[in-house]
Formats: sequence, structure tokens, C-alpha cells
Amino acid sequence: MSNRVSRYAMVMLACMPVLSTTACAIGTKYARPETPTPQAYREPPPSGWATAQPSDAALRGQWWQMFNEPALNALEDQVNISNQNVLAAEAQYRAARAAVRVTAADRYPTVTTSPSVTRSGGAAALHSGNLYQVPIDVSYEADVWGSIRRSVAANAAIAQATAADLQSARLLYQSELASDYFQVQGLDADRVLLEQTVRSYEEYLKLTQDRFQGGVVSMADVALAQTQLEGARAQLADVGIARAQFDHAIAVLTGHAPSETSILSTEAEPLPPTVPVGLPSALLERRPDIAAAERRVAAANQQIGVARAAFYPVISLGGSAGSQAVAVADLFTSPARLWSVGAQLAETLFDGGKRRAQVKVTQAAYDTTVANYKETVLTGFQQVEDSLASLRVLAQETEIVDRAIVAAQQSLDISTTQYRGGLINYLQVITAQTSLLQNQRESVDLHTRQLLGSVSLIQALGGGWDASHLPTTQEVRR
Repeated sequence: MSNRVSRYAMVMLACMPVLSTTACAIGTKYARPETPTPQAYREPPPSGWATAQPSDAALRGQWWQMFNEPALNALEDQVNISNQNVLAAEAQYRAARAAVRVTAADRYPTVTTSPSVTRSGGAAALHSGNLYQVPIDVSYEADVWGSIRRSVAANAAIAQATAADLQSARLLYQSELASDYFQVQGLDADRVLLEQTVRSYEEYLKLTQDRFQGGVVSMADVALAQTQLEGARAQLADVGIARAQFDHAIAVLTGHAPSETSILSTEAEPLPPTVPVGLPSALLERRPDIAAAERRVAAANQQIGVARAAFYPVISLGGSAGSQAVAVADLFTSPARLWSVGAQLAETLFDGGKRRAQVKVTQAAYDTTVANYKETVLTGFQQVEDSLASLRVLAQETEIVDRAIVAAQQSLDISTTQYRGGLINYLQVITAQTSLLQNQRESVDLHTRQLLGSVSLIQALGGGWDASHLPTTQEVRR
């Protein structure tokens, strides 16, 4: 009889996980919330993009290579390795994965032991001498209503959301690095323009000085030319301040001290690439922040099931085995062995509405995540539309400024000729010089803004990421 009961206890303990996996799960089945998705973007692509047929792989992974900038490629490779914010996001993902394993451990029995040795004596003692005990206790809470399974699923969804957050962090700092890099290139182009302007203004100052020495003009013209020259020199110095700041920002983004990184000067800026925009419906799968928001909705849905399962009784199984003897040598003999097995059902009869309120808390939390998800989707559509509109307007503005530069150069040439002939005063020359420099600097700025707009569009489209890169539930449990 004793052996039969012992075998029954072992079978019960072995079947505990099976009882959990075959039980029902309280709660509603998850379905992704519906979001309004337009058939097409309102803003058309910039001129030339509509007929372009970029390959499907044009916006994948290392999207910055579309700009064909080797220096940028080398810097971007350091973001994943050395950027401290990315490393922090990666650590959060590892913590979320570990949390899944912590919760999943509740699906299995807990086995504990507490060996002891005691010595007792005295006239009233039942036993005098040493007593050795080696108990082994097994406890298990059957997941009949799916509370543990839903908790595991909720934590797995949170881990997936954290993985998407990690990708969002990578995309953010990769985009910020590219933007800072193109700002540096724009400032270098601005510097070259101002250096040429300073040399030109120095020649104009020499012209006015020669004409003053010849008695043709007054000292006022020399003062005006000197003022114009010093103003250009001041603008040139100001460019150096901004460039140093972006240089330092790039160093920090790549995980280095500002003194350890320096971006070499370059005069040529790349052309903005043709970015494959795709359809609005594809954006739901391409943006990691949207994927993270959707996974948090799934986790919140699982938590509702966990809260509802609290209305049902808790079934606990337990057993113990071990040995007890007065001598260590007798611990492992048959007479020293002992065991017990049992089950317990616990039900809360009254809690003042606590469980019902907890369900309402989880339902409200779910509604919050749904609203956040829909807002994230709408924000994604807005950011793509904003980037497309910006690139379209910048392309138009560039054409206008290019025509203005041609006209301003003609005006300066005419004014210079007239000034040499004594037909006009130097103030008109300065007006033409100022107009030309303003339009030339505007042209440099527009080109930089087009590059920044391309980076913003790529970021708004998810940087080539898609939901298939999310780790599966099985992967986050490993």
C-alpha cells in the first residue's frame, strides 16, 4: 500500500505541468486594434520620384549608404557599438527577456530542501541524542485558469515591445548622426562660400582705396567697403562655432569624447537620394515605434485575463519526501524514509470589490494602450506627409533661389562696372553684394535642408525596418 501511494504521489507531481497546459485561459482573445489607413499619401513625392523605380532593397538596414558617403558609413557603424543610449536600450531589452523567464518559472513546481541536525535530551524528552533530517518539499500552483500563461504572454509582448524600442533608439541616433553630419557638410560649404566672399570683398576694398588715393571717391566709400569686409569675416568666424558644436555632438553620438573625434572638412555635399516611400498601409509594419505600441496593447489585453482569473479558485498541489534517522548512516535506509502528498483549493469569498476594481484598472490600461497605439500610427502618417511636403517645397524653393543668384550676380556685375565708371556710389555696390551673398548662403542652406529632409523621411518610414525583425515569443523566452 505504501509503495502504491508513493507511486501515485510521483505521478501527480509529474502531471502538474500537463494540468496547467491543458486548462482553460480566462479572458478575451487578442486582436490588433483597427486604425484608419489612407489608400495613398496626400503629398506627392518630389519631382522625379514618381517615375523612379527604386529596388525593394534600397531602404534596408544600413539606409545611410544611400548617400554614398564613406565617412558617414564609418561613423554610423559606431552607433550600435558605442552609443550609450543605444546600449541602455539594449540592456532594457535583456532585462525584459529575463522577466519573461522569471514569470515562466511559475509554470513549474518549486522543489526545496532544508537538511537539519538537532540534539535533544532530558527526562521528558521523547528522544535523546542526535536527529538527522533531509526533507524535500515540492509545491505547485496549477495554472487552471491561465493566469500564469497570460502573465508569461504579457511579459513576452513587453519584451517584444522593448526590442522594438531598441530599434527605435538605434534609428533615432542613426538619424541624428546623419543629420549632424550633413549639417557639418553644409557649414563647410558655407565656410568655402564666405572665404571666397571675403577674398572678393578684400579686392573691392582695394578698389575703393585706390579710387580714394586718386581723389575719385571719398573716405566714406572706403569705410563702407571696410564694414562690408569685416561683416563677412564675422559671419565666417560664426560658422566655425556652429561647426565645432556639431563636431562635438557627432563624437558623443558615436560614444567618444569630443576631443577624440574630428570630422574632416569637405566642400562637396551629396545629392539627396530617391527614397522608396511605399503605401501608407505598409507603414504599420515598417515603424518600430508602431510595433512597440501594438505589442503593449497585446500585453495589456493579457493582463485583463490575469485580473479576471483572480475570480476563480486557486488549486495548489504539494508533496514532501525525505528521511529521518538518529544516525547519518541510517538516513538512506528504507525505515528512515517518509513522504506526504496533498492538494489545496483556495477561494476568496469577500474582498470588498478589490478584484472587480482590478479588472477595471486593467481594462482602462488596455484602453490607454489602444489610444497610444492609434496616436502613434497617426503621428507616423503625419511625419511622412510632413517630410514629403518639406522635400517638395524645398525643391521648388531651390529653383527660385538659383534664379535669384543669377540675377543677383548680374546686378553686382553691372553695379561694379557703373561704380568703376563713376556713375553710381558704392552703396549700390554693397546692396548688390549683400543680395548675392544672401541668396548664395540660402542656396547652401536649402541643399543642406534637402539632405536633412531625406533623413527625416527615411526615419519616418522606419529606416528599412519591418515587423518581421521582431523576436518571436519563443526567442524572447530563451
